[in-house]
Amino acid sequence: MEQTDRMDCRGIGSDKEASWESGVRRVVPYTPGEQPRQAGIIKLNTNECPYPPSPQVKRLAAEFETDVLRLYPDPEASLLVKSIASHFGVGEDQVFVGIGSDDVLAMAFLTFFNTDKPILFPDITYSFYDVWANLFGIPFFRPALDENFRLVKEDYLVPNGGIVIANPNAPTGICEPLSVIEEIIAKNPGSLVIIDEAYVDFGGESAMPLVEKYENLLVVQTFSKSRAMAGMRIGFAVGSTKAIRYLRDVKFSFNSYTMDAPTIAWGAASMADDAYFRETVEKVVTTREYLKKELASLGFSFPDSRTNFVFASHERVPAAELFAALKEAGIYVRYFPGERTGNHLRITVGTREQTEALLAFLRKYLK
Repeated sequence: MEQTDRMDCRGIGSDKEASWESGVRRVVPYTPGEQPRQAGIIKLNTNECPYPPSPQVKRLAAEFETDVLRLYPDPEASLLVKSIASHFGVGEDQVFVGIGSDDVLAMAFLTFFNTDKPILFPDITYSFYDVWANLFGIPFFRPALDENFRLVKEDYLVPNGGIVIANPNAPTGICEPLSVIEEIIAKNPGSLVIIDEAYVDFGGESAMPLVEKYENLLVVQTFSKSRAMAGMRIGFAVGSTKAIRYLRDVKFSFNSYTMDAPTIAWGAASMADDAYFRETVEKVVTTREYLKKELASLGFSFPDSRTNFVFASHERVPAAELFAALKEAGIYVRYFPGERTGNHLRITVGTREQTEALLAFLRKYLK
């Protein structure tokens, strides 16, 4: 018997068709914006905040005691959760935190989208959604935005396994009215609806007030944009106590210690400094409106952005050409090849100085 077992094992190992790679889960990964390493470039391609985080974060960083690093961090991230809950006026049991909003969204996909019905999200939106769906084996359908890149509400009033809407949307920058968002939530009581609000602080209308009204709503936000902490990776979701409990169950079945101690402390300090947050957002919005005005005068058209970027197309010069020329000049913007997006550049709102440098190049080049 023992000899037979050994022979069976040898037989399996000698099969030339068998390979460890046959068991690999293969997906097409998300492609992040380019992260140039050279000095002196103007980086307007990944929608980071051009200003530093709250001074309170800098103060805590200077006072940080490294001895805390030998201990496991608080798995509940209680200090950060309490700060977020206090800011939005919700219970601590209604807040879930993760390593950037990407981590929060991935956990939400894994937790809530577990039927044979397709989940729904637009054909032009954050390109990580279909990556997660493919990774987790979730069926999905992408209803097309209309010719003005607007959501077609009726496309989301059909049987589905869940809904994901970025509002304001990326890369278009368009914000749908809260009335449209609420109707979609209200008419899908059997589905979890995720509203991804990464850019909402720059002029969008948040669905956060609807959390108390709809148990099937999850609102996701991030510290990476308006709070200038992309390097710390902090994201969070606010929802019903039941939805957050389900999320936490999955998270603690995956990895209990995902957020480190400095991130918890510095994130809480950032959330508490509301005055600095509002000041920073106002500077970005003011520069965005100036950028829109100047781009329009140069022959660009774009949807009315309610984000920290502009999704622009020029009347004469192809986006691919402008993208290459800008990069050669050390100005990085984002280009999205594709049938409907291929003649657009997504330009992050930088400082006023960075914006002037961008515009000076465009004025000269477009002559």
